[in-house]
Amino acid sequence: MAEAHQAVAFQFTVTPEGLDFHLSREAIKQLYLAGISSWKKRLVRAKNSFLTGVYPASPSSWMVVMVATAGSFYCQVDPSLGMIARIRHCLPKSRLLTYESRTMVSTVLFSTGVWLSAVLLFRQALKLLLSYHGWMFEPHGKMSRSTRIWVALMKVLSIRKPLLYSFQTSLPKLPVPPVEATITRYLESVRPLMDDDKYCKMEALAKEFKEKTAPRLQKYLILKSWWTTNYVSDWWEQYIYLRGRSPLMVNSNYYAMDFLYVTPSHIQAARAGNVVHAILLYRRKLDRGEIPPVMALGIVPMCSYQSERMFNTTRIPGKETDTLLHLVDSKHLAVYHKGRFYKVWLYYGGQLLQPRDLELQFQRILDDPSPPQPGEERLAALTAGERCRRPRGSPCSGHTMDAVHATRGGGSRRMGMEGMLWDGDPWRHPWVGAAVWVGAMGSAGRRWTWASPAPGPHAGGAGRVPWAEARARFFSHGKNKVSLDAIERAAFFLTLDEEEHGYSPGREGCMDAYAKSLLHGQCYDRWFDKSFTLVVYKNGKLGANAEHSWADAPIIGHLWEFMLATDKFQLGYTEGGHCLGEPNTLLTPPQRLQWDIPQECCATIESSYRLAKALADDVDFCCFQFSDFGKGLIKKCRTSPDAFIQISLQLAQFRDKGCFCLTYEASMTRLFREGRTETVRSCTAESTAFVRSMADTRQTRAERQRLFKLAAEKHQHMYRLAMTGAGIDRHLFCLYVVSRYLGVQSPFLAQVLSEPWRLSTSQTPQQQLKMFDLNKYPDHVSTGGGFGPVADDGYGVSYIIAGENLITFHISSKFSSNETDSKRFGRNIRQAMLDIAELFDRPAEKARK
Repeated sequence: MAEAHQAVAFQFTVTPEGLDFHLSREAIKQLYLAGISSWKKRLVRAKNSFLTGVYPASPSSWMVVMVATAGSFYCQVDPSLGMIARIRHCLPKSRLLTYESRTMVSTVLFSTGVWLSAVLLFRQALKLLLSYHGWMFEPHGKMSRSTRIWVALMKVLSIRKPLLYSFQTSLPKLPVPPVEATITRYLESVRPLMDDDKYCKMEALAKEFKEKTAPRLQKYLILKSWWTTNYVSDWWEQYIYLRGRSPLMVNSNYYAMDFLYVTPSHIQAARAGNVVHAILLYRRKLDRGEIPPVMALGIVPMCSYQSERMFNTTRIPGKETDTLLHLVDSKHLAVYHKGRFYKVWLYYGGQLLQPRDLELQFQRILDDPSPPQPGEERLAALTAGERCRRPRGSPCSGHTMDAVHATRGGGSRRMGMEGMLWDGDPWRHPWVGAAVWVGAMGSAGRRWTWASPAPGPHAGGAGRVPWAEARARFFSHGKNKVSLDAIERAAFFLTLDEEEHGYSPGREGCMDAYAKSLLHGQCYDRWFDKSFTLVVYKNGKLGANAEHSWADAPIIGHLWEFMLATDKFQLGYTEGGHCLGEPNTLLTPPQRLQWDIPQECCATIESSYRLAKALADDVDFCCFQFSDFGKGLIKKCRTSPDAFIQISLQLAQFRDKGCFCLTYEASMTRLFREGRTETVRSCTAESTAFVRSMADTRQTRAERQRLFKLAAEKHQHMYRLAMTGAGIDRHLFCLYVVSRYLGVQSPFLAQVLSEPWRLSTSQTPQQQLKMFDLNKYPDHVSTGGGFGPVADDGYGVSYIIAGENLITFHISSKFSSNETDSKRFGRNIRQAMLDIAELFDRPAEKARK
């Protein structure tokens, strides 16, 4: 217990002679250094908050204004037009405040007022400029005069290097689209999926909704947009994520992978030490706001709001709704290895532990021979199971859960993932969270009847006590509460995995197993409630599993790029693969968390594990590299790489199932304040026409090329509309929420809710930070990441266009569906890509192999 005594600054013992104090000089020193570090952090935060608040101005500009005003005034030129004299007249007269002193104070006050007025003027001008989105709709390579003027003004106003939140208050609000425009675009999106009779019925429902119900709902929505920062995001987080009762594992959480070809160190503890230190460096920059915001075209800022909850955040289960626990700071890390939980301090003497010190701590954990305590090994399976026992009945008036399940063959069970590392967020359509829980909150005085959940791998066992109830009953007091707090209040969660994964040429299925391991692991070795779990494998490969409610995947993507680049190109390793430097052997060893888990709780854990295991075993994954060509040759076809792949996916889907389906691709709305995502419905009339032409042997190559270009242009236009706040699905979602609040029934919205997303897709951009030159280090391409299947009878597809000649696809589906096969769909994607490229005679040789 020596380390426990060292953690106490002083002890005292009651003796017959009185109190006997024992001071620990080392502990006092550490407390002093920690206090100094804490105050330094506060001062840096305060300074950066001030710089952010006055952006695009700076403190030096205040000095310039003050000196210029004072100089002019004392040269008998009054730039204030008498304002300085009036301020001086209002100041109290005293012996200490002479006439000259009052004149100086008046000058400072006037100059400060002028400077603050200029700051407000510049910020309003910046807000107006950021509301302009015409640049996005202009042809590639061409720029109108108005856009050139806009670019010049943006460069002038953002000439000073911005901090992370410099543009936050200048970003425009997400606009509420006109109902008529949304309905028109919706009808256009479903036309290729419906026969004439169904479409006529939908048109009639849409017309009735537009004329009778929608105007009232729209007024409430516009009112909400006036007094909230973003009219979508709070409802989206609450009803789609936090009120969802399905397991987070597979259904909601997503994963990120390591470098594809490179492993900087094969020593597990060393790799963990470097990447944890790199992550902590990122957190320090994030806390200080020193990370520059993501900028489109180098001048258009993206909203950085979601970054605030990246660290020190845990999703806390509740019976009706979960909550997010976010702490301002956390000084420790929660670690899992071989069924045991540890608490590792991240600071020593007020300073971050160096990589070599972290390696030492992690090696101590790896060398620990102690066995797990009763119930400890599979404890985290509670976070993989259902959030709460399912109540009986459906809160949606007129819509039972049976109806929802019937439309999806058991129901869509995922909430999705967004953007730049996975720019996608399938709604768990048909809005399971919203449909269930908005109805509940708007159901005062009504009696709802629930239907039983459909059978299958996702169904919970009868009498199972789920995570929300188990946490309240078994982890609310004693050592269990202390240990659970250590996990939930940790900076993030680290798993030192005993398996070995990664890309191995010639080993079939290696990437599939890698993806499944990151998505669900053993179902008990990831803490799925943490903002993210870092996984470091025995061979030095790593990955992450991220919870979705707190932010979208672009945020994790930004961290991930920083971490990989810092690990490889800045921190480095010795020739033997260890972290650089010498370890501090005086560090207190990692603290083993203690548990007292009763048999009843163990039974609950096993029940959650069985549910999670059935869900995980049902996931069919295929992850493969497409190396025939990449974005270089696609651009030579004069089309967007994303549009090229999306149309290829439509062709693959048609060949796989013989029909088209409602397809989801996510676009981000971070051009607006607190924006998250919007849906691009990429199955269009133009894309289906092209796909049918590929199946029609009578069509000429020229005609197919023409139809392909029309489909690509349509897709790009829809993507731009979604990015600029003119999407379809978030608007309909919010109208639905308002209707549930008001108790209004809408057959149109009910029909929209019944439409399943059987193909959910997302792109993983890379090189957001450009911390190294990918052309110089082509082996350091990222593998991207992916997510679980969205619908029981559908596919989830994530892809990353890595470099000029590589595209990696992550495909998920369910074994339990006889309609899907991930490997078969992967083969169809590969052939579709080659067939479309051959239309443009590119690639000339590989396409014919």
